[in-house]
Amino acid sequence: MKENGVPKKHIVVIGGGFAGLNFAKNLFHNKYYAVTVVDKNNYNYFTPLLYQVATSFLEPASISYPFRKLFRNKQISFRMAALLKVDTAAKRLYLSDGGELQYDILVFAAGSRTNFFGNEALREKTYSLKGIDDALFMRNELIKTMERASLEQDPVERQRLLTIVIAGGGPTGVEVAGMLAEMRKYIMLRDYPGLKDAKGDIHVIDGAPYLLAPMSDKSHAAALRALEKLRVKVTLNTHVKGFENDEVLLSDGTVIAAKTLIWSAGVIANTFEGIDPKSIGKGNRMVTDAFNRVQGYEDVYAIGDISIQFTDKLYPNGHPQLAQPAIQHGASLAKNLLRIAAGREPKPFKYFDRGDMAIIGRQMAMADLFKHKLHLGGLLGLMSWLFIHVVSLVNYNNKIKTLYNWAVAYTTRDQALRMIFRSENRENRC
Repeated sequence: MKENGVPKKHIVVIGGGFAGLNFAKNLFHNKYYAVTVVDKNNYNYFTPLLYQVATSFLEPASISYPFRKLFRNKQISFRMAALLKVDTAAKRLYLSDGGELQYDILVFAAGSRTNFFGNEALREKTYSLKGIDDALFMRNELIKTMERASLEQDPVERQRLLTIVIAGGGPTGVEVAGMLAEMRKYIMLRDYPGLKDAKGDIHVIDGAPYLLAPMSDKSHAAALRALEKLRVKVTLNTHVKGFENDEVLLSDGTVIAAKTLIWSAGVIANTFEGIDPKSIGKGNRMVTDAFNRVQGYEDVYAIGDISIQFTDKLYPNGHPQLAQPAIQHGASLAKNLLRIAAGREPKPFKYFDRGDMAIIGRQMAMADLFKHKLHLGGLLGLMSWLFIHVVSLVNYNNKIKTLYNWAVAYTTRDQALRMIFRSENRENRC
């Protein structure tokens, strides 16, 4: 592709999450670069609300949108594939669809995956939330477990089926716990009246001395009070060590009989063959300079969860692996590449912390804004949480669907999305 007879440099972006999508958005209709976004899915999705899909309060279409429609008439190309290997010397990418791509500039925005901290045996036995497929699988399995419990006559086995353990007390962990507790309180007995006297607990296990570790002391205390009010059992300063035969083993020796273990204890960056191990830092993150250039390379960049910078004085250990750093990374790198193409100096990245927030159940939310200088709870916290999440959705269609689903859930304490859809049941199989 050419602009005024001059070939455009080809930028390939690996990953279309917060970082990759915001990078691409800032290069819509640009005159210097041809841009191709590569992603294993054909849609972008809003990660912070995956748990609401998993707990049947939102449909997948409320938080996702197809790339090709997003990029329509924007001069951005899309390819649905996963990256298998990169040859940085030849500037060539090998993809899962059997094809190859040449690049002039490569941008890694491939995010992270669930971190099991070396205990990979847990991966096949637990539920995690890193994508729409994970959320739908969890939703199906939670509903199927409820159906089994409604038929189970043995009270001990029924209690095991109804007991859920959540490993990790960060935002995802407490939000999942709050949603499940609300479902148990307001929905379970409507759908399953036979479980009126059945026992079963929801546990949150975390290795830190408090919940929501990145947030303020006020939020730590508020989260604990909110979960306890919903009768969620919280165990702190403790880790999940194993999960065998429907028993969760904790680091203090406690064993919890539970059919379901949800893992939200941390993430680790995705890695790719062809990148020098010397360029990889803690958490598998690619070490980058202040301009997001990967250490040891000239034309390879990394943004979002997969990147770690030690150049920001306020974040000497790197920026948190959250949505806001990823969004700002994407915009910053795109603008810098445009500056370079125009013969101007790039600007070093500096993260602006807009704050952290979490919601527990229908009515309790907390927000720590502007580097924890302002704490909002109660109605103000809830309104802040709702506003930030709605405006962050990628399209007006998503915003309207999500607001509608939330309005229904809030006013009725119910939602009509508890259906099990299974592709393996199709009549004709390819």
